[in-house]
Amino acid sequence: MPMRECIPVMEEAMAALARGEAHQPLRMIIQPPGAKGDMALMPSYRAGEQPAYGLKAVCFFAGNPARGLDSHQGGVLLFSAETGELLALMNASAITAIRTAAVSGVATRLLAREDASELAIVGSGVQARAHLEAMSCVRPIRRARVASLTIDHARRFAARVSSHYSFPIEPVEGVEAAVRGADLIVTATTAREPILKREWISAGAHLNVVGSSIPTTREVDTATIANASLFVDRRESTLNEGGDYLFAMREGAIGPDHIRAEIGELLTGKYPGRTSPEEITVFKSLGLAIEDLASADYLYRKAKATSAGEWVEF
Repeated sequence: MPMRECIPVMEEAMAALARGEAHQPLRMIIQPPGAKGDMALMPSYRAGEQPAYGLKAVCFFAGNPARGLDSHQGGVLLFSAETGELLALMNASAITAIRTAAVSGVATRLLAREDASELAIVGSGVQARAHLEAMSCVRPIRRARVASLTIDHARRFAARVSSHYSFPIEPVEGVEAAVRGADLIVTATTAREPILKREWISAGAHLNVVGSSIPTTREVDTATIANASLFVDRRESTLNEGGDYLFAMREGAIGPDHIRAEIGELLTGKYPGRTSPEEITVFKSLGLAIEDLASADYLYRKAKATSAGEWVEF
């Protein structure tokens, strides 16, 4: 599922959600006391000409990268909406990496300035790599600066990916050095407290805030959320799970009406996106089950047409 194929698939999924053609409850997170990791269950249904059910079951183990493993482990199940038969089981980590960055690509295409070309990426993991690809698909990147927990992490990231791009990818020391002067910013970290401050952000910048998906952690400070035009993947999810939003609300800096629109509402024309070149826009990504379902259904049809994958009796 190349990024350039995934971005339009995510556009249609987000638009379908905005049109009321998809159903998805909030994700269920299981956090047993004393367990080494958590599990999340994300069911969804999509109506229309090709209806389908999907379920992502994914575990998060923060210590996995030290073992050479992705922190996210699990599967996406695709079911027939006609008979309920299980059609496919797919790697949740791979789908999550691609679809999350592709949705940020959709948001960036809709919200970033057309001439945005200075990219800052905070983080050096799977999502940082996928977002570098997604940003290069939707904007003419001239330079990317990368900051991570350590400069060595940033250097290793740049060394791994530089050969795939025509623009320079520069490892830098610290978040401020990465984001100063950038007009595209991606935060894809496991930070629990803000690592990005409002005073570092240039007028007219667009931010994709990706790392936190629970109410008790955040990547950007309250001033950034309060001073920016905020767009989300789903209001319900943001009000219940979006730590970057919830901290700012609890501190009294914003109210529920601070969310300008869902990305799907921009795609359907219900609300406008950016309104001026100087406006700072933020897309708060939480990740939705409908994105996993749309990805799995697309991949299933592609695999069926090309006889890819392993087909078994079940």
